[in-house]
Amino acid sequence: MKQSSSVSTAAPRQAVGRREGWVLMLGSSLTIMGSVMVAPILPRLGAEFGSLEPRADLLVPLAITGPALAIALCAPLAGWLADRIGRKALLVIATLLYALLGALPALLDNLQGIVIARLLFGCAEAAVMTCCATLIADYWHGEERLRYVNRQVVTIGLVGALFFVVGGAMGEHSWRSPFLLYLLPLLLVPAMMKNLWEPPVTRRQVTEPQADDSAPAKVAILQLLVGYLMIVGGMVLTFVMPIQAPTLLVGLGVTSSTMIGLSAGLSLLATLGGSLSWPLLRRRFGIAGCNALLLALMGLGLCLLAQAQSYNAVLLAVFIQGLGAGLLVPNVMAPVMNALTTRTRGRGLGGFTSFLYLGQFISPLVVAFVGAFASDLRQSIQWLAFAGLAVALLWVAVGLRARGNGQARIAQSRQSS
Repeated sequence: MKQSSSVSTAAPRQAVGRREGWVLMLGSSLTIMGSVMVAPILPRLGAEFGSLEPRADLLVPLAITGPALAIALCAPLAGWLADRIGRKALLVIATLLYALLGALPALLDNLQGIVIARLLFGCAEAAVMTCCATLIADYWHGEERLRYVNRQVVTIGLVGALFFVVGGAMGEHSWRSPFLLYLLPLLLVPAMMKNLWEPPVTRRQVTEPQADDSAPAKVAILQLLVGYLMIVGGMVLTFVMPIQAPTLLVGLGVTSSTMIGLSAGLSLLATLGGSLSWPLLRRRFGIAGCNALLLALMGLGLCLLAQAQSYNAVLLAVFIQGLGAGLLVPNVMAPVMNALTTRTRGRGLGGFTSFLYLGQFISPLVVAFVGAFASDLRQSIQWLAFAGLAVALLWVAVGLRARGNGQARIAQSRQSS
């Protein structure tokens, strides 16, 4: 019985390839669709319910940002369920719920109901993101895993750009129309059921040897905690730009929604550029060096934003900060994946997803907190920029120390041989 079981689990592992990759890349892109498709309709939603709901000023933004909070709270539970009931089964169920709950607001006439539907939608989104990341770590190892992590980030950026435009165009006719786009993932469910396969999970590993030879024997706790701190801090710095830059542009007299939208588009292009350049930079500088580089780029971009006195200066700041932001997720996710055992991978990546979205959600709160001690918004941004640059210096020291230890080990091995 044991021999046949091990054979059955080894066979699909040898067959893993592009079909699984495409399905997981498209599944991962659902996470960016959660916000970008409905962000352009925020003014229309406010106009629709502003006179009907006394708390519209609070509830309308929550309908857009609420899913991020739900993801932060539900991702650890999603990771636990992925380890318990299986990644594929949970992904299929979550994708179905994602589509149905995502489209539900188009049928509702109550703002409170829309907010509740969006929060439940965020719970499904948490499961989709966690399962896709976990299956990538299950299916591929070493350099191949790193390639798929990077492809995941690039695909998310490209799909986000596409649906930002599509959602905005559909929102011109009605605020309800963009929500109907959430039904599109129903087309992905058959491909998930056909092409994805369930990797060995905890219940089978109780009696079988660990199927993933690349996974460590036990969780690398320090490496995991560093990854969690990096992603939450990095996302706080990342979201300073899209949230605070429009306010600064208005202060400079730039009120055109087209010009503000162009700055957001440039940020997205820069983020894609950073993601595409990550494999080359990682091979050149290593993980620690890339952490130093991305924090330095984000810190420099925020410094320039705080000092900007013209539209072109803001665009330069947006571009530099976007390059660093594009390096963040793949460079932090890869060590987190490598720190986890096969049995804990779902829970560990659920925690990563939680901290990622927690950073997004608390970014404006952190700016407001710093603002209590700063003279204005510009100084708050500058202080956060200095914090990013200081941590970048710490990573430079870590990288230099790791390189020195590596050279010492090579010299010692040569002497012993």
